Amino acid sequence: MKTLFPSTQLKIWLLILSITFVLFLIGLFLPMMTLTKLLLFKDTISIFSGIVTLLNQGHYLLFILIACFSVFLPILKLFLLFQILFHNQIQTMQQKKLLQLMHDYGRWGMLDVFVVALLIVTVKLEAIASIQIHSGLYIFGLAVLLIMLLTHKINKQFEELKMS
Repeated sequence: MKTLFPSTQLKIWLLILSITFVLFLIGLFLPMMTLTKLLLFKDTISIFSGIVTLLNQGHYLLFILIACFSVFLPILKLFLLFQILFHNQIQTMQQKKLLQLMHDYGRWGMLDVFVVALLIVTVKLEAIASIQIHSGLYIFGLAVLLIMLLTHKINKQFEELKMS
């Protein structure tokens, strides 16, 4: 079976994947924003704390949606990408199908970033509260974009190998 990438390119993609994994984990736990209501109440929110709050408040459907699309599926995708790059080949059709499925779902990986954006717009329209954005939002967004880039690059490389 042919390899996906030459040795030097492979090392670069593995490094990018490793950095992406670290950024993703950091982005989950770093504060994304601080919501201040009436200058008295401050609530700093990270993706992890937001998911835990949804669970604690009994919003199980939202908890499952956000946890799946923002935490579990991206981690699964990172492990699949690592496996493919580590072996430098897509070994089975099942891997190819999983990669394609994850590439297709990838558009939903930033679901919580869009939820935060909607919350910011909603609160900005209110004179009662203000929002301060923190680095967690940018780090998590960067990690999701890098995951999408890696998936696209591996998919494209695999398609080119199939053609030749």
